[in-house]
Amino acid sequence: MTTLTALPPVRGKLTPNAPLAPLVWFKSGGTAQWLFEPKDVADLQAFLAGLAPEIPVMALGLGSNLIVRDGGVPGVVVRLGKAFAKVERVDEVTLNCGGGASGILVSSTARDNGIAGLEFLRSIPGTVGGFVRMNGGAYGREVKDILIDCDVVLHTGEMVTLPLGELGYTYRHSDLVDGCVVVAARFRGCPGEPAAIQAEMDRISAAREASQPLRSKTGGSTFKNPDGAKAWELVDKAGCRGLTLGGAQVSEKHTNFLINTGEATSADIEALGEEVRRRVKEQSGVELHWEIQRVGRP
Repeated sequence: MTTLTALPPVRGKLTPNAPLAPLVWFKSGGTAQWLFEPKDVADLQAFLAGLAPEIPVMALGLGSNLIVRDGGVPGVVVRLGKAFAKVERVDEVTLNCGGGASGILVSSTARDNGIAGLEFLRSIPGTVGGFVRMNGGAYGREVKDILIDCDVVLHTGEMVTLPLGELGYTYRHSDLVDGCVVVAARFRGCPGEPAAIQAEMDRISAAREASQPLRSKTGGSTFKNPDGAKAWELVDKAGCRGLTLGGAQVSEKHTNFLINTGEATSADIEALGEEVRRRVKEQSGVELHWEIQRVGRP
């Protein structure tokens, strides 16, 4: 492993052996070999430009759709702070959003500026960088429906602006390369009345509260919906509602959510997910694919 002294100088914060469990929704998992919180885009670019190309880089948002394995994450984990969380209006229907801005901030800023069509972001517990990377979506809308383009810092330190058409979006997937960091994106909505936009956000929020285990240590939707089917229905039909393994449990409230009931390890959570996949395949013949990203060493 590369020693800490071999890393480029930074103006932000660089922490060795940083615990990641407090930063992710499951509250489990190991440490980052290095956690880098850049001061600004120039700091991130200079750091990545000076970093040896063989050192892996991973961006971390709000940690909602993520299992950090118990052996920790080698290389550098980049976490974008307040400097990357600004959201500004560009024109009547367009917002420029920092990669570290939350879905709640983006949708609220859209409402305040009379921009409709971005309400669904209120329901996704993540940041713009994560939305853009995985074509995040909910309630019938996806990032591909609102994205104009995004600014991405590559592992080389070079910043490129990629239009929607170059991201290769499919369901919960983009062609963005490993080791790059999304630092900003432009989203386009349509004109709307703030009161009506707020009403739609309230509706989405209430639906989410009613159907999802939001008060638990969870990771959001675990499996992608297969073509023509709902993952939660397949999990339920396979008899997995409430299924436990170690400290991990399939949610009783929404079967496409896994829960850390207290002291679950990431190994417990991932093994439970694999057991659910096995049972669904056995029961219905359908192969479920993980939506939650699993990173690091077992």
